[in-house]
Amino acid sequence: MQPKFDNPFTGMTGDMDDTVWGDVLQAVDKTYAELVDYQERLEAQNIELQALRTFTASIMGSISDFLVVVDKDGSIADASTSLCRALELDVAHLTGCPISAFFEGAEQERLMQALGRAIQERHEVTVEAELTTPNGPEAVEIRVSPRLDRRRKPTGAVLTGRPMGELRRAYSELAQSHDALKATQIHLVRNEKLASLGRLLAGVAHELNNPISFVYANAHAMEKYASRFETYFDKVQKGASRQDLIELRKSLKLDRELKNMRLAIEGARDGAERVRDIVEDLRRLSAEGAGEMSRFDIAKVAQIATNWVARGEKSEFDLSYHGDAECMVFGRPGHIQQVIMNLVQNAVDAMQGQDSPAVDITFETAGDQAIVTVCDNGPGVPPEIATTIFDPFFTTKDVGKGTGLGLSISHKIVEEHGGTLSLGEGGRLGGACFRMVLPNAGPDADPATGAVR
Repeated sequence: MQPKFDNPFTGMTGDMDDTVWGDVLQAVDKTYAELVDYQERLEAQNIELQALRTFTASIMGSISDFLVVVDKDGSIADASTSLCRALELDVAHLTGCPISAFFEGAEQERLMQALGRAIQERHEVTVEAELTTPNGPEAVEIRVSPRLDRRRKPTGAVLTGRPMGELRRAYSELAQSHDALKATQIHLVRNEKLASLGRLLAGVAHELNNPISFVYANAHAMEKYASRFETYFDKVQKGASRQDLIELRKSLKLDRELKNMRLAIEGARDGAERVRDIVEDLRRLSAEGAGEMSRFDIAKVAQIATNWVARGEKSEFDLSYHGDAECMVFGRPGHIQQVIMNLVQNAVDAMQGQDSPAVDITFETAGDQAIVTVCDNGPGVPPEIATTIFDPFFTTKDVGKGTGLGLSISHKIVEEHGGTLSLGEGGRLGGACFRMVLPNAGPDADPATGAVR
């Protein structure tokens, strides 16, 4: 049997002392293991913190806007490189400085009020103030966001500022570019209108030449008739005998000339009336070019438009109308007339050199829509370009014969009238067919607005 010895320090026997030391060693091992684990977690957190600091530093160094982190009292805790460059100071000199030191007067007061309101009310505040820099004041739009701890208590704020000078310069350049673009667009539209006007003037010149030439020829004939009658009446005034006057009348062929003179007068009157009608059409065309919105019959407008296209063409083409005799819409008649002239002109150009060219225009009223289709018997539009024909500057005509803006402008005009212009099926003639849909303005529509009453 193992002897027992008393422990002078604990007063316990030997076997009990071994048990206590075993417990102590286990506790030491456990504590050491916990310390090692804590050390590993601490090192991992340090690595994560270092990575976060590196990430934050990269953000501070890369952003172009100003970024400042401040405490509750407005002292700078950190700042972006962009702000340091603007103030010509490094972060070390900025840290601890009050943010208000870089603003003056009313600008300083405005910023501090925004800072206090953001921290107190715990929501974002935006203010514009002038930052005092070595190169002079610079307008900055500052967004103040509160910094909150885990208990949602404010610890400071984050200020992000965007220099307004650069932004305003960008807006100014954008406005200038926009104005230049509008001027270019107006110039291109004017060129397109001048191209259409050239065709129109050619048709007008040709159309006016015939009746004016007819009037001129009849006036010249009446001058000859007048001289013969003057010769006869001169003899009458001189008291010539009856027999001499009869002989003179026969020699001058006054009976025939009198009948011819009546025909010449009628011909001159017809020519003058034709000129009057042409001038009236021209007056209507110019007056309605940019007129007020009104309710009008698009079928009548289309006939005027196609007549002007026909006048400007050297070769003839067959023109037919189908559908409703009256098709009322609301808009600017002159603008819609320009669209129809363009569609018909494109159809005629596509049929150049073709035997028996034909254009068919159909009018249809379907519910609240008025539909106009312009079709031809030309080669049609190939599928590969069907989706691009309304793009600006797209044209299949030779250089110098088209601007590529006609269909683009027409598409825009129809859209401004609340309608659509699209490429449809071949229609009854088998060629290209354009479909224009406009809001219907029937008998129940308000003449002033086109709305159905």
